[in-house]
Amino acid sequence: MRIARFAVGDEVRYGVVDGGSSTPSGNGNGNGAGGGGLTVAELAGHPFGPGAEVTLTGARYPVADVRLLAPVLPSKIVAIGRNYLEHARELGNEPPAEPLIFLKPSTAVIGPGDAIVRPDTLSKRVDFEGELAIVFGRLCRDVPAARVPEAIFGYTCANDVTARDLQASDGQWARAKGFDTFCPLGPWIETDLDAADVQLTTTVNDEVKQDSRTSLLIHDIPTLVSYVTAVMTILPGDVLLTGTPAGVGPLVAGDSVSVSIEGIGTLTNRVVDSS
Repeated sequence: MRIARFAVGDEVRYGVVDGGSSTPSGNGNGNGAGGGGLTVAELAGHPFGPGAEVTLTGARYPVADVRLLAPVLPSKIVAIGRNYLEHARELGNEPPAEPLIFLKPSTAVIGPGDAIVRPDTLSKRVDFEGELAIVFGRLCRDVPAARVPEAIFGYTCANDVTARDLQASDGQWARAKGFDTFCPLGPWIETDLDAADVQLTTTVNDEVKQDSRTSLLIHDIPTLVSYVTAVMTILPGDVLLTGTPAGVGPLVAGDSVSVSIEGIGTLTNRVVDSS
């Protein structure tokens, strides 16, 4: 089931996306372009937290006529660095023995079709990093590996946008990873997915830059969830970014960057400069 967060006029709602396409042509952002033949059936309330149920109101909209938003607004985004061997090595690092955790602020989140804003007065190199994102459906802490599926609501596509030069100069990653617009999520949450071995590709202006599989994660999904929840309490709707494969590279104003994950769909964002 594909759960989307969308706007009809000024009203924000959740819905279930139906239709054969996994890519919302035109991203359904109210521009009347395509929509891939998709429709979204409105939900009553939201699908997260205790007692949440998927109950339909009966209202249904063509995706082309609504604006798809980031599918969730998390209290926090927990991210994992250097979790693909070849990516660690392409940046001159050895893979960590344990998951390398960092945080991105919730204010970095944007949705499909929204603009990634390069802080060009502060950074000279801003990179894309396509990733599989886990969306949690319940409050949890100290989750054993065997019970990880109970904590996961679903999966979505993410782009861990990074100011690479600031990451190197600062010696820590908060500024480089934390700018507004540096965490695109979408286009929706897929709740019925075995994410252990799915293809992940990132394209820039339709040119493939990253092409890998989640089976190549150094630390797999059960390990990551158990590790992170041993450190902090996870709230419903929180997001865990699982790491990016090799092939990261710079973005410039005018680029269109897309992260596609098998079984989920495609997240596309354009790039603009702040100045």
